[in-house]
Amino acid sequence: MKTAIAILFAFLLTSNFLKAQQKQYIFFLHNKFLEGHSLTEKHPQYGIAEYTPILNKLKSKNTVVISEKRADQTDPEVYARKVIAQIDSLHGKGVSSRNISIVGTSQGGYIAQYVSYYAKNPDLKFVIIGSSFKDDSLNKIAGFKLYGKILSITEKSDEGHVPLSSEKRYQNSKLAAFKEIELNTGMKHGFLFKALDVWLDPTKEWIYKNL
Repeated sequence: MKTAIAILFAFLLTSNFLKAQQKQYIFFLHNKFLEGHSLTEKHPQYGIAEYTPILNKLKSKNTVVISEKRADQTDPEVYARKVIAQIDSLHGKGVSSRNISIVGTSQGGYIAQYVSYYAKNPDLKFVIIGSSFKDDSLNKIAGFKLYGKILSITEKSDEGHVPLSSEKRYQNSKLAAFKEIELNTGMKHGFLFKALDVWLDPTKEWIYKNL
């Protein structure tokens, strides 16, 4: 009996250890301003987009952050399919969808929503930041739906924003998990230019949450 208990205890310890060692893969998709400007150029309203500090805050010892500075005038749909190809490559290496998250700010958040729509994978996690506006382009695509586990973060002072839950694309969807947060930084759309804990902390919590 004692031997059986010892074996069970060792199995549980091993399982928990392996679970703790599983890497999380995060795709970070930046805002549109960085497509046509260098990392050191200042937006006239919001200042420098803190791309590198954001990546650094997303990193941890068990995290692989995948990101690149997109070319000017990148087509969101084409780029979304590129991300899906990278996700498929991870799947081919044995990485579970449950260990893959797509985080996008502004234009990057719209690309993330295209990834959600085209991948149609209920196990992928998404964090969509500042990418939900009244009468935006995605609402005009007939039959557009979202899939996966989605956290939406918006900012109260961001002019024209609406909760993602009020959008047609959300209402068309049956998501595996959903949460939305409205911040109140007073920084308008500039909140997502900065490596702020107020949106990065809930982002990381969603990524590591057992959903």
